Amino acid sequence: MTDALVPAREVFRNLGLPAVALFYLLGALAIVVFCGGAWARIRKYRRGRPSPRLRLAWERMLGGLAAIASHSTLRKRNAGTGLAHFAIFWGFAVLFAGTVIIMIDYDMVRLVNPAWRFWRGTFYLWYSLALDVMGLAFLAGLAVMMARRWGARPPALDYTRPDREPQAYSRRGYLRDDALFVWLLLALGVTGYVVEGARIAADRPPFETWSLVGWQLANALDTAGLSRPAANGLHWWTWWGHAVLALGFVAYLPYSKAVHILVDIANLLVRDEAAGRRLPAPLEGGASAGYATLADFTWKELLDLDACTKCGRCHVACPARAAGAPLSPRDLILGLREHAEDRLGGLSLLRETRVGPNGGEGTLIGPVIRPETLWACTTCLACVEACPVGIEHVPLIVQLRRKLVEDGTMDPSLQDALQHLDRYGNSFGQSERNRAKWTQGLPFKIKDARRDEVEYLWFVGDYAAYNPRVQEVSRAVARVLQRAGVDFGILYEAERNAGNDVRRVGEEGLFEKLAEHNMKTLAKCRFKTILTTDPHSYNTLKNEYPALGLDRPVVHYSELLADLLRSGRLAVARPAGAAVTYHDPCYLGRYNGVFDAPREVLGRIGARLTEMGRCRDNSFCCGAGGGRIWMDDSGQAERPSVNRIREAVGLQSVQYFVVACPKDVTMYEDAVKTSGQEGRIAVRDLAELVEEAV
Repeated sequence: MTDALVPAREVFRNLGLPAVALFYLLGALAIVVFCGGAWARIRKYRRGRPSPRLRLAWERMLGGLAAIASHSTLRKRNAGTGLAHFAIFWGFAVLFAGTVIIMIDYDMVRLVNPAWRFWRGTFYLWYSLALDVMGLAFLAGLAVMMARRWGARPPALDYTRPDREPQAYSRRGYLRDDALFVWLLLALGVTGYVVEGARIAADRPPFETWSLVGWQLANALDTAGLSRPAANGLHWWTWWGHAVLALGFVAYLPYSKAVHILVDIANLLVRDEAAGRRLPAPLEGGASAGYATLADFTWKELLDLDACTKCGRCHVACPARAAGAPLSPRDLILGLREHAEDRLGGLSLLRETRVGPNGGEGTLIGPVIRPETLWACTTCLACVEACPVGIEHVPLIVQLRRKLVEDGTMDPSLQDALQHLDRYGNSFGQSERNRAKWTQGLPFKIKDARRDEVEYLWFVGDYAAYNPRVQEVSRAVARVLQRAGVDFGILYEAERNAGNDVRRVGEEGLFEKLAEHNMKTLAKCRFKTILTTDPHSYNTLKNEYPALGLDRPVVHYSELLADLLRSGRLAVARPAGAAVTYHDPCYLGRYNGVFDAPREVLGRIGARLTEMGRCRDNSFCCGAGGGRIWMDDSGQAERPSVNRIREAVGLQSVQYFVVACPKDVTMYEDAVKTSGQEGRIAVRDLAELVEEAV
């Protein structure tokens, strides 16, 4: 069988020594060029500050490799695109492995001991079948991607209009880079099949029927009247064309979009699953608490910039962009990438770079990113969750915000809220003595957890304590807990804002002050579990306070209500029967994975739930997070809360828009009024429906 392959297969034997030498010379040159580009990138990352991500990578190696192999991050938002990329990825990987096998078998094993050759017999038959099938998958995936990019043109791929930044990214260069990358891959796949078809047409070994595509191409060449000598000639030319393309691709890889093949794998292995949920501490010993220049970036953050493939998933998921604010997470990353190339050394073949004389010392905010772009972020984490390659946008935005706060560059209303929080411990500017005033309308006295031991210490939060409308919800929660016989208490005037949004605004010093006060108060209390009705407090208490010494579990009231209904401690007397839709709060759902408990509660009280199109981890933000609730939103084309109510009203049969967050109550009730939807849908808190049912 092997002898039949010699006339067309052993190309080098027929080419002669000069041609063989030329091939290996081109191969060596390609490797040198590749290594030069790879080292330039590594050198750039080494200029970043240290980050403990390599240890993290070893801890999650198996999980990271599984995500890469299965393409789970790519398939979760767009199954079709994810499947197409899966076919491209594994098709390319198998074809590359097949090429390596050929090189080892012919160029190494044959020279050492011909008896060791494995490219023969049954192995070769299955090898041929596997490569042809995976090559088809590779080309099919490319066809889908090309049709999507240049045919369907979804909004996610609309980066022809840059973000409103002083230094817009090189959109024409990126368009050329995308096109060159895709067409080069297509040329590699097609020429590989032509090489195979010409070889089979020249030799016609009967076992090559296992090469499904190559055999049919050989039949097509026969039908076209190509003689066997002509097929040999075609094979010679296409073999060299394919070889030059392949070697050119190797050299081209680190200087183009193709580098994501390597960079994205590394980025997925070193990503932090808690990114955004638990923010890093500010810089120690630096000139600024936040990021002022590229010199402040860690190597992981510089890697993030190169990892972006411009897929646009974060772009379409961002509520700020949907509201018309000057923020696109993708465009922010791309703008920073170009600035990094200009300052730290350009690597793009298709755009001009302007390497700055001061390295990474160029100021970011103003020349590269406008303050209003950073302040537009709601820190909803939709960009981080949607990103298939592990980019961590929110922590980076917060680091840049810290610099803005340090410089006093902020909305006046935000500044007022921070001053109130500093002076009174709440954003309403009210006396701490009024924090428990909402309890006066209850027919019973809530325990003071500072004096009495309790099972559940209820951390109420600002909006639940001070906002008149949300106070009604707090009283409903208290009555339901009392009815179920739950042993609970509150901190009364000793509670301060937990600091979740304060920290995400970038006011780290104030966060530390608030958290220190709360930790001292909690240390004096005797309790088993912290309960909260506020997802914002829930997130920081659960994910950030443990670093300060908190060692008790934290639960959201929806989780406790589900447990009480499940155990029978709460009995349903009047099933709700209402048609409802449920909004997943960002800090409860996407941040902390609490999706099922609220839905279980609705199901157990008899509500008829209809899901919105954007739900669970794809839920749409109300627009309040990251301190946005304290900022002016009059310049937005359509507030995120209005956008969300419009989505809910589109369900038509829904009576109630159910929420499980104090801020959501205020944001969405206002949205119902301003959008003219009063009478069509009503905003209800989960606890209010439970109280009516029990």
